[in-house]
Amino acid sequence: MIPDFLTNSHPSMSLFSNNIRARQEIEELYYDKLDVLAISYESLKIETSFGDTHLILTGKEGKPPLVLLHGSNGCAPVAIEAIYGLLDDFRVYAIDVVGQPNLSEGIRPDKWDDSYGQWMFEILTRLNVRDVVLVGTSFGGFIGWKTLIFDDKRIAKAFLIAPAGIVNGSAWQQARKVFLPVKLYQCRKNIRFIHQFLEGLFTERDEFAIAFLSMVLLHFEMDFASIPRIKNEEARKIETPLHLIAAQKDLLFPGVKMLKRARKIFPSLREVLLLPNSKHVPGRRDNEIIVDFIKKHS
Repeated sequence: MIPDFLTNSHPSMSLFSNNIRARQEIEELYYDKLDVLAISYESLKIETSFGDTHLILTGKEGKPPLVLLHGSNGCAPVAIEAIYGLLDDFRVYAIDVVGQPNLSEGIRPDKWDDSYGQWMFEILTRLNVRDVVLVGTSFGGFIGWKTLIFDDKRIAKAFLIAPAGIVNGSAWQQARKVFLPVKLYQCRKNIRFIHQFLEGLFTERDEFAIAFLSMVLLHFEMDFASIPRIKNEEARKIETPLHLIAAQKDLLFPGVKMLKRARKIFPSLREVLLLPNSKHVPGRRDNEIIVDFIKKHS
């Protein structure tokens, strides 16, 4: 039986523009991606202090729980696609992060305090899951270490994939290859700037990302505010076994630089993986390597 605070969801997208048709198209893309995955799933909504949070429940019943957090300007179906090879090994709880272009509420917790950790604590408590394998990618990785600092009692292991908030890349390179194409696309509506933006971040061409982000960048309130770096004393508080996956060609969070700092500040760091040919968003082969890494160390 589903608890009272879990219900069939309906999206609340307060960070979207008033263009109703655009919001509908983004929602349609969300469900199109789920259809392409061809998975059996449940769609749930959890009430939290930071707004109603939608999640996709999939994978094998009776298997260990895996909580999945996608990156910035993303959604749960994209995160599921990346770890598709784990669906036979885990019961997956893929969360639509609040304040992002998905089916959760358009409320953004404060990145500089423990709000994201509290949000995740509420979700894990209300789901009543324990011994969780936590997997967070990019901004989801930031939420991951925020969660471990806030309360890690329900988490057995954490895998952070190119996580935000550990190191930063060149501000000049990010401005030239990421933020400038975004601004040019928003001003000129020319799809070639979307391709330039994705070229800087994606290892492989992604048709869904092109369609999804071409809508999101025009009709969603983007968050370009800086993300705090984890402090050394915060990292030392984390006792949960931590596994870190980094991408060598990541211009946002360079892999070699990330692993160097991680080895210094995380006493609970176990295994690390450096993807030598990957940009910030891994390609299909890199995702297979990540899946094997998680299976091996779970």
